Amino acid sequence: MPTIRIEPATTVPWSDVEQTMTGGGDGASCWCQWFMVTRKEFDACSRDDKAALLRRELTRAEAPPALIAYVDDAAAAWVRVGPRPSQPALGRSRIIKASAEPIDDDAVWAITCFVVRREHRGRGLARELTAAAVDHAAAHGARVVEAYPVDTSLRKTTNNELFHGSVQLFRDAGFREVARPTDARAVMALDVSRRRRAP
Repeated sequence: MPTIRIEPATTVPWSDVEQTMTGGGDGASCWCQWFMVTRKEFDACSRDDKAALLRRELTRAEAPPALIAYVDDAAAAWVRVGPRPSQPALGRSRIIKASAEPIDDDAVWAITCFVVRREHRGRGLARELTAAAVDHAAAHGARVVEAYPVDTSLRKTTNNELFHGSVQLFRDAGFREVARPTDARAVMALDVSRRRRAP
């Protein structure tokens, strides 16, 4: 049985971040920058530019903006989780605008991106990362954690499109659907105010 552990992306070697991002899917082209810069900036950046932006973000972050899952000490998967205002492009998304929460509320955190290396898919890493991301958000003062997943029961979805996660994944983690801005995309939320760390 493989051993799974989860670490903040700010505390691991950069080579492990590179490992998670380059094992299939859009990680190697996006470097988890889709929600961090404008569309114009994203299109103008090379892959190396995006990697450099992520590396700088991890170096400077006060609270880790992502977590990495390890399988038997091999970096295997990634999830981005952070306050919605720290992910600026969220404010321009019509999916996120369906949320009733104020877009500038630092206590509303969002799980926005999963990357799982091909050889580690099907092991429940997204489920493990979701649970860890919720705990991470609550420990850093989140009141609500949101996600914007795909309803795979209504739309056939490629592995690349699942970087948002699936409705079933978040439903299983206790999230409830609070809006359905399109047929196949949901806004899901989990109240974590009772889990918040005491000051």
